[in-house]
Amino acid sequence: MTTPRTMLSDESQQQIEQLAREQRREPGEVLEEAVRRYAAVCRLDRFADKMEQRARDKGIREEEVPRLVESVRRENAERGR
Repeated sequence: MTTPRTMLSDESQQQIEQLAREQRREPGEVLEEAVRRYAAVCRLDRFADKMEQRARDKGIREEEVPRLVESVRRENAERGR
């Protein structure tokens, strides 16, 4: 069975162990948090890619975004949102 320790480089293992000591945590906790954060970043990247594609499909250019955001904010304020 492959364990996280055998999958990581010596440098990564040392960084995890150093962080664990500094934070008075177990190395496994540090590694779990790193994986959770990495997964969250990946989900955010996928979401951003999806929204960029939707904008392209609708013909929205990047320079139009601030004006569109302001327009939606104004409409929401008028509706009391």
